[in-house]
Amino acid sequence: MNPLVPALGVLVAANVMNNRIAPRWAPVTSAVATGALAAIARRGGLTWPELGFRTPRRGAAIGGTLAAGVAAGYAAGVALPRTRPLFHDERALALSRRRLLEEALVQVPAGTVLLEEVAFRGVLPALLGRSVPARTAVAASAALFGLWHVLPALDMARANPALGRLTSGETGDGVETARLVAGTVVSTGIAGLLFHELRRRGGLLAPSVLHVATNSLGYLAARAARRLSPHPPGRDHARVPGGAV
Repeated sequence: MNPLVPALGVLVAANVMNNRIAPRWAPVTSAVATGALAAIARRGGLTWPELGFRTPRRGAAIGGTLAAGVAAGYAAGVALPRTRPLFHDERALALSRRRLLEEALVQVPAGTVLLEEVAFRGVLPALLGRSVPARTAVAASAALFGLWHVLPALDMARANPALGRLTSGETGDGVETARLVAGTVVSTGIAGLLFHELRRRGGLLAPSVLHVATNSLGYLAARAARRLSPHPPGRDHARVPGGAV
């Protein structure tokens, strides 16, 4: 059997588990799925360097520099009144301080980034690269990374109406949701291409550090935005969802 088939099966199962069945158990699910993907890849003859496990110092330097840029961008966005509402995400605002720290320090690194980086920047492009040209393999992996975010985008549409209005204007909820989901798939697919370039330059650690910063600091930015807002979003402006990106 082509190892790509069981690898995709593992990812589909993990996506449903993490977004619909047991989100709080995402670190466990993702760790198991990551191990399974690594085993499939190694059994298929791929080496650790082929999977992106290399140049940790260079990766940390590249990822750390970009993470600092993310922090600065979030700080500027929260500070500006016109962009501050974009950070009013009920997935973060509805959490206690303890749960917020759990999301930022455990769920994001272990439940999201670990699996996504190993899968979409390591295993999938390496497996695809054995049957198609390297650029095609990277593009296909990035496209799959975009589709991976359909379920989280549905949660985002319920959690942050400001983003839905930004992408679709004053239209119906269904149109807002569809456009936000489509925009998320496209934007995360493009991000997948960027992350793969970082992986090429600094191994898996470079995109992993940036990925953690983007997601984890997003939770903290949402809390900071609420503190700075004179009128925080209430029931008329946001709905509390489940799940996490």
